[in-house]
Amino acid sequence: MTGLVIRNTGSWYMVKVDQNEGLGNDAQPLVPCKVKGNFRLKGLRTTNPVAVGDHVTIVPNSDGSAFITKIEERRNYIIRRASNLSKQAHILASNIDNVMLIVTVAHPVTSTTFIDRFLATAEAYRVPVTLVINKKDLYSPEELQYAENLAYLYRYIGYEVKIISVTTGEGMDEIRDMLKGKVTLLSGHSGVGKSSFINTILPDLNIRTAQLSDVHDQGMHTTTFSEMYEMSDQPDSGYLIDTPGIKGFGTIEFSKEETSHYFKEFFRIAQDCRFNNCTHTHEPGCAVLEALKNHRISQSRYDSYLSILDDETESKYRE
Repeated sequence: MTGLVIRNTGSWYMVKVDQNEGLGNDAQPLVPCKVKGNFRLKGLRTTNPVAVGDHVTIVPNSDGSAFITKIEERRNYIIRRASNLSKQAHILASNIDNVMLIVTVAHPVTSTTFIDRFLATAEAYRVPVTLVINKKDLYSPEELQYAENLAYLYRYIGYEVKIISVTTGEGMDEIRDMLKGKVTLLSGHSGVGKSSFINTILPDLNIRTAQLSDVHDQGMHTTTFSEMYEMSDQPDSGYLIDTPGIKGFGTIEFSKEETSHYFKEFFRIAQDCRFNNCTHTHEPGCAVLEALKNHRISQSRYDSYLSILDDETESKYRE
């Protein structure tokens, strides 16, 4: 029996069983499952061996639950370091057509370092990303100008960027069109409006939202586990995957020689470096450093690149 993992609740997974499995009319389309056996992804130690979006084989038990016995090969996935004190990885979701990374320039602030780390990871695992700058209605003129500058930077690099307001609905019609027929992962810090975003797209779900913390102007977690929602009432049905808000994005499996490949503008310019194994930090004849000097590469992007290189330092995740 096969199905799609649509919810991860820690040790349990909810699997939507594929049609035509011969279950009978009284069978539940959603089956609670546990993992049987050890699953490993390229030898990585992961906190969740099965991820939302996985296509799996299950073996039913007499009590209505089942064991997951096999994971089909993943087309792609988004993965991050589980925590600063761990070398384990956490898979946010798999088999994704698009990620909408929801960010805010205030209430709360999303740093360019966080954005760049997420984008680099998505590049590494071949997942397209749309940058969605939310809460346009709340921004001061200065904050709105910064949002426009941010959009210009990432569009120049080659990313699609939308500036929207979930509250007023501005930009949401275009977003709806982008979601049709696709599996879309939503990610971002707590408080950027992911739950409100889903409630706007799928109002019948009525997902719980929370106010920002007055003390730190930061979001409070309202999503505890990843879950996939089917947009069955829309033309060209697709899926939305909601994920818990994340504070930081630790990269994993990046080598110093390959990290620049995941920065689009670096990769293009690096073809002109004198050395094939250039790390773009100190080497003579480095085209990337020259482009940084001439403002063809932004300082914020280069700083993010250096921070990822620093992830490889053994002590960084042991302190």
